[in-house]
Amino acid sequence: MLTALVAGALGLVVGHLINRAAGRFPWTADGSRGGRLALRPPVVEVATALLFALTALVFGLSWELPAFLFLAAAGVLLAVIDLEHHLLPNRVVVPSLGIGAALLFVAALPEADWGSLLRAGLGAVVLFAVYLVLALISPRGLGMGDVKLAGLIGLYLGWIGWNAVLAGAVAGFVIQALLALVLLAGRRIGLRGELPFGPAMLFGAAVAIGWSGALLG
Repeated sequence: MLTALVAGALGLVVGHLINRAAGRFPWTADGSRGGRLALRPPVVEVATALLFALTALVFGLSWELPAFLFLAAAGVLLAVIDLEHHLLPNRVVVPSLGIGAALLFVAALPEADWGSLLRAGLGAVVLFAVYLVLALISPRGLGMGDVKLAGLIGLYLGWIGWNAVLAGAVAGFVIQALLALVLLAGRRIGLRGELPFGPAMLFGAAVAIGWSGALLG
């Protein structure tokens, strides 16, 4: 519980930084958007704090915790940007893949858990490949940003297990479909309206990670 409280407090700070970073997007060298926030506080700050606290409850004080806290931070940033701009920037997704792989490598070192690390790499490749095929079949439904995000999500879900990879991928599509139905019923979007898929993918991954104990059990 203490770990969760500390993580939640850290999440408030990180959430504020995320709100500022998302508000300045698209990032320019002259800093012309430097004073803008993406959303009125404390929406992003509280959401990040809760996500950090829940992540700490799932993993406890472990070597895995920093890796999954980083995913939480990157995920919130990507979700906020995608909701506002319908874009998943390479400047976030691609470095996050490298940083995530490095943090999971560190998590594997104490117990030489190379099996989980290998599965994480395979999970990234498999989910990237699946989404790439789907994007080629339906380019209006999925963009390359979604494909690259699938690789990041697959990396972390693969670390947990193949059941988590499957559950996270399916959950993303289910959440997107339910959200679309709700918005259609409320006439917030039309039949030809487009919703960003990144937030649903990330939320689906969060659900799979949150239920990782049940998935492994």
